[in-house]
Amino acid sequence: MNQTIGLQLDAEGWADINSLIVGAANEGRVLDLTIIQTVVNNSDKKRFTFSVDGLRIRAAQGHSAPDVNLPHIEKEPPKLLYHGTATRFLESILQQGLIAGSRHHVHLSQEILTAIAVGQRYGKPVVLKIESQQMYQQGFKFFRQKIVFG
Repeated sequence: MNQTIGLQLDAEGWADINSLIVGAANEGRVLDLTIIQTVVNNSDKKRFTFSVDGLRIRAAQGHSAPDVNLPHIEKEPPKLLYHGTATRFLESILQQGLIAGSRHHVHLSQEILTAIAVGQRYGKPVVLKIESQQMYQQGFKFFRQKIVFG
């Protein structure tokens, strides 16, 4: 449950849009379907998605809630992937490796520009080149988010 407005998420992270609007109103925030559609449609990173029936919404990736399980499919990765982070985290990563932290998985990108954009959110960006195909051959598992419009 979202502690701010009391929003209930199901096991796959879906929230009822009407409950979202009512919860926001109860906290003195103006929110309507037009605003929600604008956010979903104009997000450069496509952070949110609507259900097929248009009655629910969820984060498309990056859930930190332990009881939310987004569908992912195991997939053989390309030769290289990239991880964007901030320079202030580099020493820790070099000591401990990449760890998911509060998220379900470590986010990797096929595009360097995407990794740079991710790193910029946290400070001065740095991009790590991941030898993903070599890791896969060593037994590491890679997943790609399955786009589901439930």
